[in-house]
Amino acid sequence: MQRLGFIHDMLDVKVLILFVMARVSYPVTIQQIYELCFQDDCLSYFDVCTAIPEMVASGHLKKLENECYEITQKGRDDGATTEDSIAFTVKQRAENAVSRFNRQIRRSSFVKTQILPREGGDFSVIMALDDEMGNLMTLELLAPNQRQAIRLSKLFEKKAEAVYNLTMAELLDEEDELDD
Repeated sequence: MQRLGFIHDMLDVKVLILFVMARVSYPVTIQQIYELCFQDDCLSYFDVCTAIPEMVASGHLKKLENECYEITQKGRDDGATTEDSIAFTVKQRAENAVSRFNRQIRRSSFVKTQILPREGGDFSVIMALDDEMGNLMTLELLAPNQRQAIRLSKLFEKKAEAVYNLTMAELLDEEDELDD
């Protein structure tokens, strides 16, 4: 029976990995590589786990100390040469997945939270929002228990920009009223 899809052999797996790795802006784990490459039902996690060590050995990928991988110049060059063999739909889906991943990682580098226990058994939740130039806002809130501190932290990670915008709008609105 004929296999459908783009992935037919290990070479196809490696070409797709090089395509994805050339577009990822940050070092990634094997699991992340698999998730970004899984644009074809014929790709398995085991294919990726087999291909990556071979690609490290061949000099196409570099393994970092934290179990993450990045592409080498040899990988970029060979990937650019072979990427035309990837099916258009697989290529488009992979590019979209990588774009979402890059945006998500970039955003998470600007939003930081920290939970610190206090003497009375409550917790301080320190939340910060940065941009390329530096810190935009740091906010510290008191949470009566760890569960609420964790919830505040997670919600701030999701809504940091909205909190910043609401704070700025509220404060600047008050300033406009004072000017009148």
